[in-house]
Amino acid sequence: MINHPAGPPPVKPGLDLDDGSPPRPGRSLSPLPTRRRCRLRARPRLARLVVLLAAFVCAACGLVYELELVALGDYLLGDSVTQTSLVLSVMVFAMGLGSLLAKRFTRRPATAFALVECALALTGGLSVLVLYSCWAWIGRYQAAMVGLTCLIGVLIGAEIPLLMTLVQRIRREDAGRAVADLFAADYVGALIGGLAFPFLILPLLGPGSGALVTGAVNAVAGASVVLWLFREEPAPRVRVLLWGGCALVLALLAAAAAWSGAVERAARQALYGGQIRSVSQSRDQEIVLTGPAEGPLRLYVDGRLAVCGPDAYRGDEALVHPAMAAGPDGRVLLLGGGDGLALREVLRHSGVRSVLVVDPDPALPRLARTDPGLAALSGHSLDDPRVRTAEADPLDWLRGVRPSPGQSFDVVLADLPAPADGGPVKFHSQEFYGLTTRLLAPGGRLAVRGGDEQHGRQGLWQVESGLRAAGLRTVPYAIAGSATASCRPGPEGSQSFLLAAAAQPPLTLAPDAPPPRALSADALRASAARLTALRPLRPPAALTLLGPH
Repeated sequence: MINHPAGPPPVKPGLDLDDGSPPRPGRSLSPLPTRRRCRLRARPRLARLVVLLAAFVCAACGLVYELELVALGDYLLGDSVTQTSLVLSVMVFAMGLGSLLAKRFTRRPATAFALVECALALTGGLSVLVLYSCWAWIGRYQAAMVGLTCLIGVLIGAEIPLLMTLVQRIRREDAGRAVADLFAADYVGALIGGLAFPFLILPLLGPGSGALVTGAVNAVAGASVVLWLFREEPAPRVRVLLWGGCALVLALLAAAAAWSGAVERAARQALYGGQIRSVSQSRDQEIVLTGPAEGPLRLYVDGRLAVCGPDAYRGDEALVHPAMAAGPDGRVLLLGGGDGLALREVLRHSGVRSVLVVDPDPALPRLARTDPGLAALSGHSLDDPRVRTAEADPLDWLRGVRPSPGQSFDVVLADLPAPADGGPVKFHSQEFYGLTTRLLAPGGRLAVRGGDEQHGRQGLWQVESGLRAAGLRTVPYAIAGSATASCRPGPEGSQSFLLAAAAQPPLTLAPDAPPPRALSADALRASAARLTALRPLRPPAALTLLGPH
């Protein structure tokens, strides 16, 4: 009988058995040559800090990918609540799935983590260009967005189990302490990514280039650091392939960055057609102006046709002239209207002394001033000395203004898209109208858009309920013809509006301005009588910021 010595078998000189994970029953640890072990591993505290730094950077990149998808969906489809809910819910589900799948790869955590980070860098970096191309050429944006979100979420979810294994491989310690440190690095990284996106990445790079740069940072910080620190894990040939894969990912991202401009131009050409005169990407929206110098011009805001040159005057005349005719019109507040078209109609009235334009995006007024075609269409109204502009969200601006005799207006015009036309609910909420009412001078009037009637009249009555809840009396009216009929042929529609004041406002036209092309006093009164007859006996509830939308 052979007596075996107690304890583990002797270790051969020059070999390292510490791979950080306990051996399975019946199996021993595979020895790794000590000479291949990174010198930094001999200093566990510093090595652990490097892994936590990699977790920090990867978490920041992961949150940027999420925010890129949310922002792009808001730009292209306009429904920010739906896009945010869809991206976050699918992402969180996929992260859980990725965590479960990562359990199969914890025996080779460094190799697996390098592959995950390369795949995540490539997928997240190209996600914006891929989705924009799907939206422009294929029209299947939602399906592509869900698929990419799920893939990115699976890869992000696989990071934590693999990083946890790597941390324990450096120095085994209490699981609770290791998890606390790893989650702290992850959460702080997410904070930095969340702050960098709106204040740094989006203004300086935009969604497309920002995603590509984030992918490059992800590849370097994730795959390279781990492959350097744990280079003893993969075999030499595998290690060379992993380094080559990381370099290939960086090369593909660089090539995509070089060609992104051409891809965007081709996609816009396919989407908008005609001659693209100007493209502006602000923090809030994308503005595209198309059409030849002689016209007609088309203005797209986040892919939505907002202005069609031949028909632009219809809605602007209907919004402005009835409100200006119902009383004094010396001081006018225009909320929105950065294109200068509604302002052109305001300045036709000889009694106007001052106009304040509050628009959230300075890119649109700048385009209306600098583009010769749009400036001519707006009558160079923004250059009139009576006009002042303020760059602010209309709701935020209203909250910050203190009512005073010098800060009251005879006419307030809300040139903001109605909810029925895809406009934000907050600009037609009861709170918004309540803040606006404070700024009305005695006898002042407020005019708002009620939406295209082809989308139904429910939105019109909801807007009216909000105005009435703010203590105003209202008159609904409409004009025939869509605001984009010449640019987008379809069934003849009509646009609805609401005129509101503390007392019942008259519906007429003023003699101190040239006769409108699309309006007449008789037609206004006839449309008001028709809509009044169609008003429901039990109007819908007013829109509120906290109510159902």
